[in-house]
Amino acid sequence: MHHRQDRDFPALGFGVGLRSAHYDEILAERPQVDWFEVISENFMVPGGRPLHVLERVREHYPIVLHGVSLSIGSTDPLNPTYLDDLAALAHRCEPAWISDHLCWTGVAGRNAHDLLPLPYTEEAIVHVAERVLRVQDRLGRRILLENASTYLEFAHSSVPEWEFLAAIAERADCGILLDVNNIFVSAFNHGFSAQAYIAAIPIERVKQFHLAGHTDRGAFLHDTHDHPVCDEVWALYGMAVERFGAVSTLIEWDDDIPPFARLQQEAERARSVVQLATLRAPGAA
Repeated sequence: MHHRQDRDFPALGFGVGLRSAHYDEILAERPQVDWFEVISENFMVPGGRPLHVLERVREHYPIVLHGVSLSIGSTDPLNPTYLDDLAALAHRCEPAWISDHLCWTGVAGRNAHDLLPLPYTEEAIVHVAERVLRVQDRLGRRILLENASTYLEFAHSSVPEWEFLAAIAERADCGILLDVNNIFVSAFNHGFSAQAYIAAIPIERVKQFHLAGHTDRGAFLHDTHDHPVCDEVWALYGMAVERFGAVSTLIEWDDDIPPFARLQQEAERARSVVQLATLRAPGAA
């Protein structure tokens, strides 16, 4: 078990996604949860209720901005308006950090509204790392990149996904948001070892975990975020905690959203996994 302090990415504990279904309850009752992650694009607007809610929630909880439209892997130029709006939102709500996905979401100005995979090549590593450096320069802060779940691979990929992710993080000096469910989903879909993936990611780069549910479609697993975290993903999370330490952990649940108390249960289960790993760690009292 490793414990590292990083002023760019403080340890926040165990959080859940802030979703509109729970706004009223959170504002009225201030439930016991360590922090909230919000989808950046839902709040990159000049006004309205979502922004008002976010500002009220931010008075009582740490917030993290999690984007889905940075399209860091695209060959389109980075979108300056998007970055300006993201920087303005960050200035307004002072998030603990900002994250997005290692993927592309469109090309030639069209948005596919999906997190599309990249070819894992040296050329793509150089291209993405250079773009991450420019984004970090514009935002005035380091960001986290998340491994997306994938359903197809490029024939000309020359390195495994975990080496690709680690190389970009190293070159751009950014952090990694390690989505444990996405590792499990992609490992099943492509026939690689989820354990090997976790073992290959540099310890000092991982600053946040995601945990979520997925759907078994038979021939493949689908990252749907509409189920509880499954036992196999909990086991993989335990392995990740033993390698990376008590990293800030977030429960994602985006469809068929349950009562808030159910999300709290998942967050508390994550806390218990970390507590158990701490007890097992060498030198633990």
